[in-house]
Amino acid sequence: MNDTSTREPGRTGVWFVGARGSVATTAVAGAAAVGAGLVPPVGMVAELDEFADAGLPPVDGLVFGGHDVTDTPLPKRAEQLAAAGVFPPALLSGVEAALRAADREIRPGARPAPDRPQREAAEALTADIVSFRDRHGLDQVVVVNVSSTEPPAAPHPAHHGLTALEAALADTPHVLPTSSLYAYAALRADCGYVDFTPSPGIRLPALRELAALRGLPYAGSDGKTGETLVRTALGPMFAHRGLRVRSWSGTNLLGGGDGATLADPEAALSKNTSKRSGLTAILGDQVEGLTHIDYVPSMGELKTAWDHIAFEGFLGTPMTLQFTWQGVDSALAAPLVLDLARFLARARGDGATGPQEQLSFFFKDPVRADGSPAEHRLVTQFETLRAWYSGDGR
Repeated sequence: MNDTSTREPGRTGVWFVGARGSVATTAVAGAAAVGAGLVPPVGMVAELDEFADAGLPPVDGLVFGGHDVTDTPLPKRAEQLAAAGVFPPALLSGVEAALRAADREIRPGARPAPDRPQREAAEALTADIVSFRDRHGLDQVVVVNVSSTEPPAAPHPAHHGLTALEAALADTPHVLPTSSLYAYAALRADCGYVDFTPSPGIRLPALRELAALRGLPYAGSDGKTGETLVRTALGPMFAHRGLRVRSWSGTNLLGGGDGATLADPEAALSKNTSKRSGLTAILGDQVEGLTHIDYVPSMGELKTAWDHIAFEGFLGTPMTLQFTWQGVDSALAAPLVLDLARFLARARGDGATGPQEQLSFFFKDPVRADGSPAEHRLVTQFETLRAWYSGDGR
């Protein structure tokens, strides 16, 4: 929802959940490098000509902080990423000050506390975000979840209504999944929220109710950075040409922290469900094939995706298409994270509330207001984004 007026989003903070991870570290370094003119804004959708007059907060004006359960300082993590080939080591000296400034704003994340009500953890997380906003005189803060993927949420009666959730949080140590606890804290701190992961996050009905009650915008889920990006570009090609896709199978090889997390079958289930949703929406349920995720530690920050597509042409002629996507996941994700923070800040400046469907372009499994099937066709998603920020879609 949007009103007809537009005001500048003001001075904007970005609060990362998973603030010392690869994606957040690359985003902070990248914002500093682009803002200082050390590198061009390659991969940043918000810097395209289509959005030159969109009234977005400038990338060099963003202020960073966040939560994390690890204690590796951002400058050290950046050195590790540079050594792994995520970005050139020559950039380190030019972004070190920005990394140190962001690192000073990182607070300890939520840890399991079996003997304490979960409300206590939520209040501490909320206070950290509010203090960050007040300390820097920020007009608003966008909370972005880039932490490790969680398994699907175990059903809990309190997930379905805000009143029940508030009561349970006051008495119970394990009500919300960790990602949803952070989302709850973000909403309580009056922040817009972006879920770049397939974790439960803000998808729980009680949290969406809280977002509506507080008039806050949110977007998600699961950033579309590589294989799925290609799938949502190629899938419509087959559909629009009337070619019958019989099977679409994929294998993903990746290292790093994401690979280690997805070695857990339950965490991989969340990711695979998200990755498959676009193909199902575009081509239907009749397409055979699975997507596999294999953890290969020696690959480090690199990832490779190989897809095999079997399709049927005129007169039943069998044909195939194969593609290989090789990339560095953090370098693909970080510019999109910065884009999303800036776009969501602008949306809130417009008075937007609820799920921001115009941001579906960035996600594998976009959230919608009414629960109806999301649009997955990449070009259509981009045109929706462009039209909204040019004023045509309001």
